[in-house]
Amino acid sequence: MPTKAKTKTPAKKRRKPQKKLVIVESPAKAKTIEKYLGRTYKVVPSLGHVRDLPKSSMGIDFDNDYDPHYISIRGKGDVIKGLRSEAKKAKAVYLASDPDREGESIAWHLAHVLNLDVTAKNRVTFNEITKDAVKEAFKTPRSIDMDLVNAQQARRILDRLVGYSISPLLWKKVKKGLSAGRVQSIALSLIIARENEIKAFKPEEYWTIDADFKKARHTFSASYYGLNGKKADLKDNDAVQSVLGKLDRKGDFDITNVVRKERKRSPQPPFTTSSMQQDANRKLNFRTRKTMMAAQQLYEGINLGKEGTQGLITYMRTDSTRISSIAKHEASTFIHEKYGAEFAATKPIKGKLPEGAQDAHEAIRPTSVFRTPASLKERLTKDQFRLYQLIWNRFVSSQMTNAIMDTMAVTLDQNGVTFRANGSKMKFEGFLKIYKGGKEKDNLLPDLEIGDHVTLAKTDPAQHFTQPPARYSEANLIKALEENGVGRPSTYAPTLDTIQRRYYVKLVGRRFEPTELGDIVNTIINQYFPDIVDVGFTAGLEEQLDGIEEGKQDWVKVIDTFYKPFSTEVAHAEDAIEKIQIRDEPAGFDCDICGAPMVIKMGRYGKFYACSRFPDCRNTKAIVKEIGVVCPVCHKGQVIERKSKKNRIFYGCSRYPDCDFVSWDKPVGRDCPKDGHYLVAKKIRGGSQIVCPNGDYEEAPQK
Repeated sequence: MPTKAKTKTPAKKRRKPQKKLVIVESPAKAKTIEKYLGRTYKVVPSLGHVRDLPKSSMGIDFDNDYDPHYISIRGKGDVIKGLRSEAKKAKAVYLASDPDREGESIAWHLAHVLNLDVTAKNRVTFNEITKDAVKEAFKTPRSIDMDLVNAQQARRILDRLVGYSISPLLWKKVKKGLSAGRVQSIALSLIIARENEIKAFKPEEYWTIDADFKKARHTFSASYYGLNGKKADLKDNDAVQSVLGKLDRKGDFDITNVVRKERKRSPQPPFTTSSMQQDANRKLNFRTRKTMMAAQQLYEGINLGKEGTQGLITYMRTDSTRISSIAKHEASTFIHEKYGAEFAATKPIKGKLPEGAQDAHEAIRPTSVFRTPASLKERLTKDQFRLYQLIWNRFVSSQMTNAIMDTMAVTLDQNGVTFRANGSKMKFEGFLKIYKGGKEKDNLLPDLEIGDHVTLAKTDPAQHFTQPPARYSEANLIKALEENGVGRPSTYAPTLDTIQRRYYVKLVGRRFEPTELGDIVNTIINQYFPDIVDVGFTAGLEEQLDGIEEGKQDWVKVIDTFYKPFSTEVAHAEDAIEKIQIRDEPAGFDCDICGAPMVIKMGRYGKFYACSRFPDCRNTKAIVKEIGVVCPVCHKGQVIERKSKKNRIFYGCSRYPDCDFVSWDKPVGRDCPKDGHYLVAKKIRGGSQIVCPNGDYEEAPQK
């Protein structure tokens, strides 16, 4: 009897083990964290927010406690679909967005989109993206902090109420494309108030008398102080001549007072977001947006070769100067080893370190002080390196001892005329060894004692006039906003960007100058919405938002208290503001298409030429400024000054698009003596410097 053939039963497919899903904001951050967590985790990016208020409407239910109507952000459909698919397959889902209000809000929105339990302990935060910090954070996940969410939600709704109430008024009464916001209105108001101060300023004359004195072989300088030991100003040349007339140029001056002191200078704390933005602007000439972009890259992680990808700095949006105990210990150890015990503010801690390494409210610092800027230079871009060096130097110096200066103040008298001289000498560098401020040069005086005599070598009287206050730079404006309690670290960069894109202000020589359009908008807001531009009122709102974050205030009550009087102001402004006609200026030449007079119009990006018969004739021309240099590429056109969409000046050929020459730096009309390339004037701190773009040639800086 034939035997039955055995049939093979198909082997069961081995199911892949479920992974734990981690959601962060950016692909770079996702890539770095996935390497740290290992195979059992999958890390994916949400690419920022996934839900927001609708752009087409206010999106707030006024009859239901200002309930916001959130919708999926346009263009995020595929991202959300992908996140839902991954979440269904995952063993667990963790929300690891940034450790601030915005990050908490992103986590909350993700929880709603993915149908996660908002009370579950699935929220993970870390202040630095390093292997130890990330792994430690995943040991203690927490639930979403609704106080943080409500603080961000309240800010978003307040900004929506202001923007979507005032902006349509500006479109209707002035021109389309304008906007108004809480923080940007204050920033614009500060710039215009400073401009008004400058216009109203009346210079006053004053004089100084500097003099050179000699003692034996030593010459030193002193300045006129006053008469008979009392300070006296020199208001005009007559006062100067009166003083000079009292001097006996052949007689000696008596040293009547010598004061020697030891002056200590303390290091500054490590960076907050604001102080980092200010220092990067002053020392590196970085725009605020550029600073934050480079800082984001350093925070999210840089490939260091054998070490893999490492986050190099702690979270860069903070207003805290606190430093964790572990970071202090590392800094102290490094300073002891590198510079010596006398330079370290504290001794390294022995034994077990106290807790506190992962407090989200910490200053901006390197994640490891042992990663010196020099050791990372080959791995970083030029901008990343310069910013990292600034952050590293500031942090390390903050953990060093005071600098000590020996100072000497000398009073010189003759015939009732008093001069004073001040000298200083570095006694101990302390923190200045690595964080120079540019004012540490020795100014030595000869060894003088009371009763000594010195001779007058020469006098140098000079006329001066008082100067108006300077226009705001980005650094100064951020400092003013911070000092007034307006805005928060994350708001400064987009605020400065917005007021430039709306053409309310323009940057002239790295200083903000208001435009005619900005002046019009500011006048309307000041007249009809005084609270919006009241620094005290806006700072009070920020304090209330902080109160919501701390669980001390109810977000609905905060918004209601603001909106009721504000809505009355909006209704009044709707009726009271008359249509403002921005008159066109005659251009002084005719249209080359129809022959009608051309006019100067105000556009979104500034002024431009247009035909007066618009819309029947749509001829327009950019307003260009020739700099008197022939194009170095085609040698036919003229180099003209242009502006980018962000209102930044650049230089191009007047024959564009036939010639595509373009340069951020101003060509000077000369060629490099080394390689024949055209030379440019590059802006540097305090002036400019003529250089070859190829980097082989440079001339002495010019003020």
